[in-house]
Amino acid sequence: MTNLKSQIKAYAEEINSEIKAIRAHLHSHPELSFEEFATSQYIQNYLMELGIPFKSGFVKTGIVATIKGNNPNKKVIALRSDMDALPIHEHAENKHCSTNSGVMHACGHDMHMASLLGTAKILLKFKEEWEGSILLIFQPGEELLPGGAKLMMEEGALNPEPEWILGQHVLPDLPAGTVGFRSGMYMASGDEIYLKIKGKGGHAAMPHNCTDTLLIASHIIVALQQIVSRHCDARIPCVLSFGKMIANGATNIIPDEVYIEGTFRTMNEEWRAKAKQLITSIAKSTATGMGAECEVDIRHGYPFLINNESITDQAKNNAIEILGADKVVNMDLRMTTEDFGFYSQKYPATFYRFGVKSDKKGSLHTSTFEANEDALKTSITTMSWLAISYLNR
Repeated sequence: MTNLKSQIKAYAEEINSEIKAIRAHLHSHPELSFEEFATSQYIQNYLMELGIPFKSGFVKTGIVATIKGNNPNKKVIALRSDMDALPIHEHAENKHCSTNSGVMHACGHDMHMASLLGTAKILLKFKEEWEGSILLIFQPGEELLPGGAKLMMEEGALNPEPEWILGQHVLPDLPAGTVGFRSGMYMASGDEIYLKIKGKGGHAAMPHNCTDTLLIASHIIVALQQIVSRHCDARIPCVLSFGKMIANGATNIIPDEVYIEGTFRTMNEEWRAKAKQLITSIAKSTATGMGAECEVDIRHGYPFLINNESITDQAKNNAIEILGADKVVNMDLRMTTEDFGFYSQKYPATFYRFGVKSDKKGSLHTSTFEANEDALKTSITTMSWLAISYLNR
């Protein structure tokens, strides 16, 4: 295996410029969630060039390719990449800037796709060195409910079913060449909250003749904060935040309706269900007590993401084998969400980070985000080695 490890590193270096070019193309041509038609075709064309068989059309744009090693029925694992971009207008100075106005790969999915294609090339070259079969999942719609992961599983895309699924994600806080792991609970569940406060609007100079929907909406937001501070077990990570309020009145007009949108994140399913009941009852009762009505729509989102402890610990050790202990770090809990959580609820899973820190200051989901493409060499080396190490265990 020591010789194979050196060969993988050397081959990753050899194909580095090709994988960077793939990433540059994908970054320049981003597409929104569930609309990744050109992206999907580009990936399919590359898989055909490599001679890797695949099935396409899952959730319209999804792809599942298969690479078989020795004894292909012995084990099956899956490697996953998302494909969608975000509705963000990219900063013009970014390298390989988006050619699709108002759409940008601001979450690194271009890096993920390029990395999985590079990983596929390595696994194909050394397929005589490992046993089993590997599914390559190119998944649409990670950024938008109900999530492409959920829909692909519902369409039976993972066939045969894997005994382990591996995913990776860029992290701009980590230097390029570094990867990070966390066993057990890792990322939060996420639900979307939509509130509509309805009352009788009117002249702001005569509030006694109105229902002050804006004041009531403010009271609801304040009241809902007690859910986390006073109802949640302090040992359970939990976040309730509101990021949007629309009150289409004026300096002298109290509107009939006010709209509020927010997010609820946690890492405990029992508390998740209870908290959503509390959000509904507190919002409605607060509005009723002040003479208004509140409509509550809570959209059930992604589940929490949990990494199988024993497999992830071993994957971390395998990463140390190929990168060195100084290049592998421990990750903290994150209250962000990922639809990879759907996979982790059904299959033993490992979801890890690879560093893409660059001289740019932009963070994920911003118009100035720019990943350090030098990280691709590390990402394809790591994912290939983790897959082969698991299959040959």
